[in-house]
Amino acid sequence: MQEKEIVWDEMLALEMARTATAFRTLLERQMLKTGTHGGQMFVLLELWKKDGLRQVDLAERLGVSAPTINKMIGGMVKEKLVVNEKLEDDARSTRIFLTHKANALRDPIDEQWKDLEATCRSAVSDAERGLLIDMLTRVRAKLTGIEIVEED
Repeated sequence: MQEKEIVWDEMLALEMARTATAFRTLLERQMLKTGTHGGQMFVLLELWKKDGLRQVDLAERLGVSAPTINKMIGGMVKEKLVVNEKLEDDARSTRIFLTHKANALRDPIDEQWKDLEATCRSAVSDAERGLLIDMLTRVRAKLTGIEIVEED
């Protein structure tokens, strides 16, 4: 029995890859205006929610490996966006704290993110937006094997 030939332009995974690449390119361009990189923005976002997270917690929240978060944090320390501090009660645990420089980037990053959001929203109706967010959330959960819990 002959297998069905792949019709590439009908592949969901291919369109998602193309969309992710296009978004990442635009994200990098927007974040460059703030002097940061796209990956750094996601670390900052988590630390703006809760400053002083452990590296392991940041890696888990971002869905990246320990070596990846270690490299990201190292670069952000060099750029004076964050500092590492060991806790007195647990010398093994390193916490990551925002610097004044990082906190000063909040408004400029928010403005660039609003531009990204406006660009994305301009491609879909309000009704489609809700459906798209729901669908993408379900696909992400399936791809990561992690149940998505809505944040308060």
